[in-house]
Amino acid sequence: MNNDTKAPVAEKQPKQLEMHGDVRTDNYFWMRLTDAQKNAEIKDEQTQKVYDYLNAENKYFESEMGYTNDFQKSLFEEMKGRIKEDDESVPYKDNGYFYITRYETGQQYPIYSRKKETLEAEEEVLFNVNNEAKGYDYFQLGGLNVSLDNKLVAFATDTVSRRQYFIRIKNLETGKIYKDIIENTTGGSVWANDNKTLFYTKKDPVTLRSSKIYKHTLGSDSKLDELVYEEKDDTFGTFVFKTKSNKFLVIGSYSTVSTEYRVLEADNPNGEFRVIQPRERDLEYEISHYQDHFYIKTNKDGATNFKLMKTPENKTTKENWVDVIPHREDTLLEDFSIFKEYLVLEERNEGLIKIRIKRWDGSEDYYLPFDEETYTAAVYNNPEFDTDIIRYSYNSMTTPSSVVDFNMKDQSKEIKKEQEVLGGKFDKANYISKRLWVPARDGKKIALSIVYHKDTKISKDTPVLQYAYGSYGYTVSDGFSTTRLSLLDRGFIFALAHIRGGQYLGRDWYEDGKMLHKKNTFTDFVDCSKYLIDNGYTSSDHLYAMGGSAGGLLMGAVVNMNPELYNGIIAAVPFVDVISTMLDDSIPLTTGEYDEWGNPNNKEYYDYIKSYSPYDQVEAKEYPNMLVTTGLHDSQVQYWEPAKWVAKLRELKTDNNLLLLHTNMEAGHGGASGRFDALKETAREYAFFLALENKLEK
Repeated sequence: MNNDTKAPVAEKQPKQLEMHGDVRTDNYFWMRLTDAQKNAEIKDEQTQKVYDYLNAENKYFESEMGYTNDFQKSLFEEMKGRIKEDDESVPYKDNGYFYITRYETGQQYPIYSRKKETLEAEEEVLFNVNNEAKGYDYFQLGGLNVSLDNKLVAFATDTVSRRQYFIRIKNLETGKIYKDIIENTTGGSVWANDNKTLFYTKKDPVTLRSSKIYKHTLGSDSKLDELVYEEKDDTFGTFVFKTKSNKFLVIGSYSTVSTEYRVLEADNPNGEFRVIQPRERDLEYEISHYQDHFYIKTNKDGATNFKLMKTPENKTTKENWVDVIPHREDTLLEDFSIFKEYLVLEERNEGLIKIRIKRWDGSEDYYLPFDEETYTAAVYNNPEFDTDIIRYSYNSMTTPSSVVDFNMKDQSKEIKKEQEVLGGKFDKANYISKRLWVPARDGKKIALSIVYHKDTKISKDTPVLQYAYGSYGYTVSDGFSTTRLSLLDRGFIFALAHIRGGQYLGRDWYEDGKMLHKKNTFTDFVDCSKYLIDNGYTSSDHLYAMGGSAGGLLMGAVVNMNPELYNGIIAAVPFVDVISTMLDDSIPLTTGEYDEWGNPNNKEYYDYIKSYSPYDQVEAKEYPNMLVTTGLHDSQVQYWEPAKWVAKLRELKTDNNLLLLHTNMEAGHGGASGRFDALKETAREYAFFLALENKLEK
């Protein structure tokens, strides 16, 4: 490593921030730029100073990690070599057409196509995204939405990576793209049944909150589009979709703890939407339509793990709801799908997904058989209503992903596709996966899923990469990864910690890791780390940790709490300036997250958030080796949070360990858009860990 290169030292411009009589000094507040400053043709002095700092950090990263470039390239080729480049999805049928997503060798982006009625029919290419993406550093195409008559497709593009999509419309018979351009949307849209009226969601241009539903008529000027619904409560967002039955257009409003839906017959796009059940704090519900009822997944009546209810189309308020699947203390109802003769439930029990098939007439009720100790399964794309076939996906830490068609009538199954792992080296039998139960300091049990190569000798010298997320009730699944093999084959154990803040062990597991219980997320992760060390899986010289976004907050918290446990940390797009961000309601996502983190305008929450906010808790002490990544255009965690955090760490840390910041100057929260460019980012991260572990192939 190049020890002659000096790390960038950020200029200090003290800014006093006062709240509740508490004064914080932020020396690096100046790093914050507005979108207007970033997008200006000529950079002002402050903008140039920020760009110079970020570029200096990138240059320093290169000086310290440049010697791994050849290794990164070989890692990239190794990971790319496992991918079937000329791959395609399992076709799914919707409204008379089979839809297919495929890739061609050497191409970064997908090709979306369809075939009418039969797979032997001529292919009709909807979009070759490789052509659309030419000339862009970043390109995302999505939101494909075909009209009921199969003649039009609405689609969305983002060329900045700020998730502000343009919606356009293509005629699938002529190939013509209409002049209609709708700006600043979420990307999603839905056609009314007249095949000319399109409903979509606009974002607030500053906060990026999904706040307004508009109605667009094909061929008209989008500036004249009619505002159908505005979500005026800034703690809520909104979206629009159509029921699987095609009978209703639905506008949903959501916050962390409350939801509300309004519906309109899709045959009557100029009518008035009516509310299903008015919003109430702590009442969450989701709706689906079948025959003359709405089916409702809800936490009504204290059903913390959710239950399934139904109500007549014309009597939709909660006093009319009746149980279909009652609440169970030990089972989380995650999702449900409706078919003509069957109800399909996705349930989570003791951390594992169970898929339950239930006939409407009550004659059958059974679970699909899964036999691995830890795995993930999910009901797949099933737009067809009148079918006996349910499609689901299955994989585990040792089993590549497969797509399965299951016949609900005769209980036979057909594996439609198994993920191919190319390169000739992969054999499932070479890997071992198990689930450990780690005692938390308060007596709870944390599931820790691990996977490693069978030839890996487990001892205090074994390198372990521990990963977690732990927020928003999101459960990271125990899934397969072709890229991860590059670590496992080099002797690493991968450990996925199902800490509080996710819903792995039910809704209470989430509730116990948010708001004024947020620190349980961090202590759970630390307790898992200590367990791995105390039980001889590794030692602090060989333990590494990684998390992204809210998982990056986790990384920031644990290195402040217990830096001595880890040899290296990667914090990807980390949410680390929690108190300042949650006090600034002009920043995207802030107001909608008060019920996740707490509203620091309230002193109790201010004090609690400040007590763990990584940026505020940086101290003069030793920290592990750290790589921090961000994207200049990130709309979810603004780039200045990690940039400020690294600057403050540099100022205060007392060790000589690596501290690196890498900013993608073209991308946002999700990183690179091309499938191969994303692998380069993974290769960079793995090279960081393997360099620290001295496992580089020179």
